[in-house]
Amino acid sequence: MPPTGAGERGELKARIKELIDTNQVLIFSKSYCPYCNKVKDLFNELNVKYSALELDLMDDGSDYQEMLLELTGQKTVPNVFVNKTHIGGSDKTLQAHKDGLLQKLLSGEEPYEYDLIVIGGGSGGLACSKEAASLGKKVMVLDYVVPTPKGTTWGLGGTCVNVGCIPKKLMHQTALLGTALKDSRSYGWEFEENVKHNWDIMTTSVANYIGSLNWGYRVALRDKSVNYVNSYAEFVDPHKIKATNKRGKETFHTAATFVLATGERPRYLGIPGDKEHCITSDDLFSLPYCPGKTLVIGASYVALECGGFLAGLGLDVTIMVRSILLRGFDQDMADRAGQHMEEHGVKFIRKFVPTKVEELEKGEPGKLKVTAKSTETDEIIEGEYNTVLIAVGRDACTGGIGLDKAGVKVNEKNGKIPVNDKEQTNVPHIYAIGDILEGKWELTPVAIQAGKLLARRLFAGSTIQCDYINVPTTVFTPLEYGCCGLSEEKALQLYGDDNVEVYHSLLWPLEYTVPSRDNNKCYAKILCNKLDNERVVGFHYLGPNAGEVTQGFGVAMKCGLTKEQLDSTIGIHPTCAEIFTTLAVTKQSGGDISQAGC
Repeated sequence: MPPTGAGERGELKARIKELIDTNQVLIFSKSYCPYCNKVKDLFNELNVKYSALELDLMDDGSDYQEMLLELTGQKTVPNVFVNKTHIGGSDKTLQAHKDGLLQKLLSGEEPYEYDLIVIGGGSGGLACSKEAASLGKKVMVLDYVVPTPKGTTWGLGGTCVNVGCIPKKLMHQTALLGTALKDSRSYGWEFEENVKHNWDIMTTSVANYIGSLNWGYRVALRDKSVNYVNSYAEFVDPHKIKATNKRGKETFHTAATFVLATGERPRYLGIPGDKEHCITSDDLFSLPYCPGKTLVIGASYVALECGGFLAGLGLDVTIMVRSILLRGFDQDMADRAGQHMEEHGVKFIRKFVPTKVEELEKGEPGKLKVTAKSTETDEIIEGEYNTVLIAVGRDACTGGIGLDKAGVKVNEKNGKIPVNDKEQTNVPHIYAIGDILEGKWELTPVAIQAGKLLARRLFAGSTIQCDYINVPTTVFTPLEYGCCGLSEEKALQLYGDDNVEVYHSLLWPLEYTVPSRDNNKCYAKILCNKLDNERVVGFHYLGPNAGEVTQGFGVAMKCGLTKEQLDSTIGIHPTCAEIFTTLAVTKQSGGDISQAGC
């Protein structure tokens, strides 16, 4: 008979508690269970004595299971306790051994303070910490923004929200609205000539929106019982970190598992005057004054995006490029995006690198002199600008967090962290996600996906891994560039010139026809593997709303999109995206790809 009264249930609970308290290792087991035998084998290998209660051989075994469910939330066996601490089932016991938690408990040391500590409160770190907490784990997330040389800092949420994707897209939209104003005259809108842009109103509006996001992230962490600490974290040993807040107060915390999600920060040039007089994207979006005549140094997507929207606001913009535009992207597309910018007033200084930056006048903005040297000759040039924006790449924030004390291997050349296909570093209980991973995409949605899936693998028994293949992305240049899959260069290298068919076309968006601008400047192409039923291995689009266009085709490529499937798809008319359903001219043929309109 099962215990029905409160007294009988209380006696059973007391009996179980006494067993847990008086046995170093206690396994609630069943004699025929293979998972129970796995756990027993582990303790035998460790030469650790254990007590096992075979519930299937006990008359009241089912009562024990019901009470264990009430006490631990677990009804299945094995149900393992070590030195009064509940470990869980077979998988969790084996993982605890792998992570070092089991040895710590067997030695009589205090258990770790947290199940998981996430270092970095950006998109990936927040996604991972919230997912882990929703799975019942005790989680801490630490985030601290080291001020820029100009003193700029920001709130919770990481680069994307504060000094990346969000303010960039909003300021890009600001520039597009300026273009729309000019186009509107052709559509019959009449307004006074003295239309101007107010930098202060824009930056204040953007900052207010970002502030609401920062607050929302803090609320979300609180609601999921994640302990958010605004402190700088660094390892002191493999399972312990030191957290230092802005006032210098230090606290120490331990965890069974760590996730590194520290992201990257803009790289400086290492020349006289760069940190003293220049800004980076970390400063630009909250700059308290209009930057005026601006020199952008670099050819990264950050350089082209920022240079593009600044020019769209009516500023005098020059971009100094060392070699090629958008390294790592399709060079045909990169050159077309750059050509469009040049045709719309952005000046390019090619194959030059700055050697020093000097202040001529203080002010907001002031006046700076930039000296630069040719990469091919001994030619030296000088120029005067109000603002110099450095956008030559980003460095992983892994150098000052004590990874050497934790034993984590780092690529010394770039600070990136090598991981396996489960985002696990060489130290089994330390994982890494996001921009700091070696050889992976530096994109917010990738970090979010990787963080969520990692938490589910760690704490919910999932086996699903982040898929880093065919990730769609968009560069928000004035004429936007969206892509998914391989660049043309990479496809030809991978499959060979004879095995890749390139279908392409220019296009003239209907919206551009009335104001008669950018005729046949937009461009679409797909790369098809002829050895695999003309499967689409690369998708490239240069035109308006590139992110919206590319996202849908990214899904199709995940499903194995072929040229035949594109041809059999009926396009939506009149749109830009429909061009991909009618591509007929191959690059190899040399046929005319210009379009006369709809």
